[in-house]
Amino acid sequence: MEWEPLLLLLGMAFFCELVDSTLGMGYGTTLTPVLLFMGYEPMQVVPAILLSELITGAFSAFAHHRAGNAFFNFHNDREHRIVKKMGKLGYLPKSNDSKIAFVLGICSLLGAVGAAVFAVNLQNYLKPIIGVIVFAMGLIILFKHKSRSKFSWYKVTTLGVVAAFNKGLSGGGYGPLVTSGQILSGVKGKSAIAITSMAESFTCFIGVTTYLIMGAEIDWSIAPPLLIGAFAGVPISAALVKKINPEKFTLIIGIATTLLGCLTLYKVFF
Repeated sequence: MEWEPLLLLLGMAFFCELVDSTLGMGYGTTLTPVLLFMGYEPMQVVPAILLSELITGAFSAFAHHRAGNAFFNFHNDREHRIVKKMGKLGYLPKSNDSKIAFVLGICSLLGAVGAAVFAVNLQNYLKPIIGVIVFAMGLIILFKHKSRSKFSWYKVTTLGVVAAFNKGLSGGGYGPLVTSGQILSGVKGKSAIAITSMAESFTCFIGVTTYLIMGAEIDWSIAPPLLIGAFAGVPISAALVKKINPEKFTLIIGIATTLLGCLTLYKVFF
C-alpha cells in the first residue's frame, strides 16, 4: 500500500475512534460509508472495521477503567443469588459495570438470531426505524440530562436485544442506541461509554468469528492501518472523558445522538 492512502486510513481511523471512545458512537457508522465511497469493497471494509472495533473496544474499556470512568471486575460474584442457584455453572461478574456489559454481550447473541429471522421482512424499513429511535433517544436525553433515571435491569436487557438486532440487520446503530439507552436506563454517562466499548467488542467478536466460520474470502489489507490508527485514539479519549463534567457530558451525548438520528433520517429520505 502506498504512503498517501496508508496515512489517510490511519488518520481517519484515529479521528473516528477518538469520537467513538469519547461519545460511545461514530466509528463504524462514519467510517464504513466513507471507505465505501473511496472505492474499497465491502469485504475489505466490514471485516476490517469489525476486527479493529473488537480489539480497540476492549482496549477502550480497559483505558476507561484505568482512568476511573468505569469499574470492571469480571471475577465471579459467588455471593449473588443467581450464581448460588446455578451452582458450578453459575457466573456473573462482580462489579455493576461488568454485569451490564456482560448482559449486553449475551443479548448480542439473541439479537443476532432475531435479525436473521426478520431480515427479509424489515430490511426496507430498518434505516428509518433506527433513525427515529436514535433521534427520539437524543431528544429524551436533552430534556432529561439534569435528572437521574432509576436504574432498571429490564431496560438494559431490552436495550441489548434491540441494539444487537439493529446491528445484525444493518451493520450499524449499535453505539448510539446502547450509549443513549443506558443513560435512559439510569447508567451514568461516563460508565455508559466504557460499557458500550466492552459490549461492542464482544459483538464484533461474534461478527468476525462468523465470517471465519463461513469461510468468507476476506481482504484484510486495510485492517492493520485501521487498527493502528484507532488504537492510538483510545488513551486520548479516556483522558478527555475523565475531565468532562458529568452533567455536561450527558448533554454532549444527547446532542450527538440527536444529530446522528437526523443524519440517518436525512440519508433515508434525501
